[in-house]
Amino acid sequence: MKFAFIIDPLAKLDPGHDTSVALMEASQALGHEVWVTKAQELSVVKSQAWALLQKVQLTPAQLVEGRWVVEPEWYAVSEAGWRPLEDMDAVFMRTDPPVSVPYLYATYILDYINPEKTLVINTPAGIRMANEKMYALQFEEVIPETIVSQDKSVIRKFLEEKGTAVLKPLGGKAGEGILFLDKSDRNFNSLIEISTQQGREPVMVQTYLPAAKDGDKRIIMLNGKPIGAVNRIPTGNEFRGNMAVGGRVAQTEITEQEQRICAVVGPKLQQDGLYFVGIDVIGGYLTEVNVTSPTGIREIDRLSGTHLGEEVITWVEQTKMINS
Repeated sequence: MKFAFIIDPLAKLDPGHDTSVALMEASQALGHEVWVTKAQELSVVKSQAWALLQKVQLTPAQLVEGRWVVEPEWYAVSEAGWRPLEDMDAVFMRTDPPVSVPYLYATYILDYINPEKTLVINTPAGIRMANEKMYALQFEEVIPETIVSQDKSVIRKFLEEKGTAVLKPLGGKAGEGILFLDKSDRNFNSLIEISTQQGREPVMVQTYLPAAKDGDKRIIMLNGKPIGAVNRIPTGNEFRGNMAVGGRVAQTEITEQEQRICAVVGPKLQQDGLYFVGIDVIGGYLTEVNVTSPTGIREIDRLSGTHLGEEVITWVEQTKMINS
């Protein structure tokens, strides 16, 4: 089979961390061709999605004494050429957020892939409907108390009631722009003005969960079912557990309550064509649903001895055979 990955430039990826690299390595290990392109290298020609594609040969990372060891020259690429994305058996949309206007336009181009010929992961319509902060609001029974507003007085009222809260930009990633709010903070007005762009952009504000100090658990979901998890624990004076801001990772299990959360969320993910997703859970509450380029596979495999990339690619193989 041929698999295309729409990713950020290869040279900017961290092969010891990035899930996109783990998925590409797994594809190659299972005998498939691996191709790469970027969101800005997509076109529609005669009502068909095309991409400027390069074939990739990877030198896989090796797990040595509990850490990933990577060759300095870990990939080689062919000459780039234009071809229809329907030549591919599967296309992975793995461009990092923010989900900007150009990002949305890329998903519109991907709409012009015939789903009967090519599996797109995740579906363009699913990515568009699933803002990674807002999407969780429909699962009210498993999320902390949450509001979304750009109105300072609404946010102030919520904070007065709760005492503390966490503010999240709706378009952020990797913990960027997340703030801890305290009702006694004299900087409150300034923080809200900056975060909402002077009241022009709504933000999410959630009840602060004290369990955050024990970790922010990333659970990887494949076709609506959990397949692995890693705990991300804040370090130093940082209250965020995200790996991108220095969170320490630790091996973990999926608890009974977290299995319940997955059972609540899973059917909706399947319905919306969100096949490969990372959900975030703190203290038994769902906080985010990551659908654009969820990460965590490298850390889970390293800590738990799993091979989640191969599990994902095997699912793609099976799905293609069922639908062919």
